[in-house]
Amino acid sequence: MTAADTTVVRLRQSPRPDLTLVALGFCGGGTAAYHPWTASLPAGVDLAAVCYPGREGRFAEDFADSWDELAADAAQAVRSVAAEGRYVLFGHSMGGWMAFEVATRLAAAGDPAPEALVVSSCNAPDRPLTARDQFPSRHQDDAQLLEWMSTHGLLPDHVLADEDLTEMAVELMRADLRVRDSFEPAGRRLDLPLQVLSGAGDSVVEADLGERWAALTTAGFRHDVLPGGHFYTPEVWRELPARIVALAAVPSR
Repeated sequence: MTAADTTVVRLRQSPRPDLTLVALGFCGGGTAAYHPWTASLPAGVDLAAVCYPGREGRFAEDFADSWDELAADAAQAVRSVAAEGRYVLFGHSMGGWMAFEVATRLAAAGDPAPEALVVSSCNAPDRPLTARDQFPSRHQDDAQLLEWMSTHGLLPDHVLADEDLTEMAVELMRADLRVRDSFEPAGRRLDLPLQVLSGAGDSVVEADLGERWAALTTAGFRHDVLPGGHFYTPEVWRELPARIVALAAVPSR
């Protein structure tokens, strides 16, 4: 298996898609959270999820040590999909910042831009980390992190029931939190359509996230507030692709 095979996981792949939704991971997460989305994708849309180092098919690799290192890795993964045709870039929570970072890096390098950028459950990356951005905290103990992951995240029950798996889940979360905490705003803007999604009951996002995100693009902007918390409700999460405006623009077959 090549590096490309493990870095980009093709969750739905067709010979000639009209569009590909490229999803970036959140803190402590992998590509598994996006598997249910295949059922709610419009016809003609493929789904690819970027796998960060240290998990799933890249388990033998070291975790990224810094935001810059992970961003370079993610940009290269998205670049490989961008070379194949039209795509929409999505990121949830920390992945929203990463999606913005990747889009700016691709634009600076002259690589194909996404049709749109969609960010979910994250504050705008236009200022240093706030107290809300650092929740959960890497200074919390293992029990506190597991509680957050099981209450606010998408940690499966079978992981919580297995001591070895919970240990791995906490290690992965801590590695991602270290990367998140090394993030620094770069003061950049994009010329891309931008859609922001946030949960009505999410205690992580700031009240002004919509206006702050709107200032980071010179193109069209839309902010949708959805039911639930940081990961919405289970039903909303499963059908999230149906909420992405750019996917609805794909011609029906």
